[in-house]
Amino acid sequence: MILKNGLVLLTATAGFVLAASSAQAGGRTIEQEKPYAITGASGAELYSSIGQNGPAVGSSGRRVIAHTFFTLTWSRNYVPQGGGCTLVSATPKLTITYTLPKPANALAPAVQKRWDVFIDGIRRHEKVHGDHMKAMLKRIEATTIGVSVPNDPGCQKIRKQIQTPLSEASLAQRQESSEFDRVEMGPGGNIQRLVLGLVNGD
Repeated sequence: MILKNGLVLLTATAGFVLAASSAQAGGRTIEQEKPYAITGASGAELYSSIGQNGPAVGSSGRRVIAHTFFTLTWSRNYVPQGGGCTLVSATPKLTITYTLPKPANALAPAVQKRWDVFIDGIRRHEKVHGDHMKAMLKRIEATTIGVSVPNDPGCQKIRKQIQTPLSEASLAQRQESSEFDRVEMGPGGNIQRLVLGLVNGD
């Protein structure tokens, strides 16, 4: 949904799935926030500043309110067994980055109260995208670890074979995020209510 100044809340972008060759112990998920500065004394001014300073995405370079991005790297342990190869273990590192607006100046109490409601709602929205990414990771683990491929002593065929479940998990994540945004960003949806709540108090 396009809002004031052509601003939209971005659906989560695809991340990068990279594979390493050596095995490591202990997968982990890191979540971090990356704030970008906005200015303004009123809700309307803050929202206008978001339109000017929000992260630019896509080939069009459009500005968005918030952005959730992930990188996913793997350390996989392929073991030759009986002429074939088995993916015995896979250690992931998932990093989820939430880019969110943050006022650079102090706000009047009434504006601060509206801002707190707004940013809490936006953060909650983006966290759902983060949950979709975590679910994608679990799908990948469930559909790849333990896979065996016969007649693959060099463990080359298996590397190609697991690309299918990797792609399917990534597609499922994008579809979940797209459907979530369709509801959240539709007319009268949560995002529209958050924006109106921020700007209409001025």
